[in-house]
Amino acid sequence: MTTDATTELEQLVRERAEAVRRQDEDALLRREHPDVLSFPVLPPAVSRGREGTAQAMRAWFDSYAEGPGYEVHEVWVEAEGDLGCVSFHYHVTGTLHTGGEVDMWVRVTLVCRRTDGTWQVVHAHESVPFDPATGQALLSEGPNTV
Repeated sequence: MTTDATTELEQLVRERAEAVRRQDEDALLRREHPDVLSFPVLPPAVSRGREGTAQAMRAWFDSYAEGPGYEVHEVWVEAEGDLGCVSFHYHVTGTLHTGGEVDMWVRVTLVCRRTDGTWQVVHAHESVPFDPATGQALLSEGPNTV
């Protein structure tokens, strides 16, 4: 793994976090490959392509009256050549237009490819830890407590 690739992929994660906090759809989509395959936490369960990501992102941002707050924790990067994998947890908070409060932890794995010197997400997978005894999501548990 090269230090440059690690640094660049960590920067991609920082850019994503800042773009989410600003609700900057364009900044997020710039780093998505046109044929990105995504398995997001919120519906739809799977989407293919940048437009599918854009639609889901708009709906997510539009659901917030305040937020979303978005903090990234425990970033792990592995890269070789022009292929990289990034995993991290994020803590999302905010208030929905419905009045509901969001306070949840999500696990993320991104597979990225560098094309013409720019890293793009080609595959994204998000999941929420759950209690196997109850089947209920552990929404407010931190990454080291799950």
